[in-house]
Amino acid sequence: MQGKVVMITGASRGIGAAAVRAFVAAGAQVAGLARDGAALGALAADVGPGLRPMVCDVGDYGQVANAVAAIGPVDVLINNAGVIAPIGALADTDPAEWGRAVDINLKGVYHATRAVLAGMKAAGGGTIVTVSSGAAHAPVDGWSAYCATKAGAAMLTAALDLEERANGIRAMGLSPGTVATDMQRAIKASGINPVSRLDWADHVPPEWPARALLWMCGPAADAYIGTEIRLRDPAIRRILGLKHD
Repeated sequence: MQGKVVMITGASRGIGAAAVRAFVAAGAQVAGLARDGAALGALAADVGPGLRPMVCDVGDYGQVANAVAAIGPVDVLINNAGVIAPIGALADTDPAEWGRAVDINLKGVYHATRAVLAGMKAAGGGTIVTVSSGAAHAPVDGWSAYCATKAGAAMLTAALDLEERANGIRAMGLSPGTVATDMQRAIKASGINPVSRLDWADHVPPEWPARALLWMCGPAADAYIGTEIRLRDPAIRRILGLKHD
């Protein structure tokens, strides 16, 4: 990743922060986008000059486009920003909160992808990886917004691959499984479905999907272009040198 410019959304915590650390350690220049400026600043102070913190709401295309204009051509985009709320029965959810999930989980992926595409194509190609979920492919009780938006993002990845693979765009999804992040704490507090009752030890550390994201940006992952990689897959864990028993 030496000399590569990487843009990571939702960079202030969880998988995003772990990905920032992984890509900076690999020599990339990382632009980390998130709404929480204080958390971004603390991460930047810890990581060092390899991270450029940028306060940005991915639900607002203008903010994303301005961020990309300031960054310049992007070699790698990691679409990681996402929210689990609202958690609850569909009939009881707040329409505004449901719509906000669409803005971040689905439109945010479109906004970031749309903003970087022209520069990537002009440079001859690039990599766009979107953090997906098993919830993209099967309904989960109380997660109507999350499931629907993640399903949309997964289809957006497929559409991107269909339209832009010939232009050098490597589009993939990563389904990380359950990860020990603040999102899982919110899920646990809800008590609404079996995922909320998982033991904390059942969740993988955020460094695992971060390692997968880094690997997916290299030629070793070319066979997976256009697909969604599952971190639960023992074969993938073996490739990444992760425990898979």
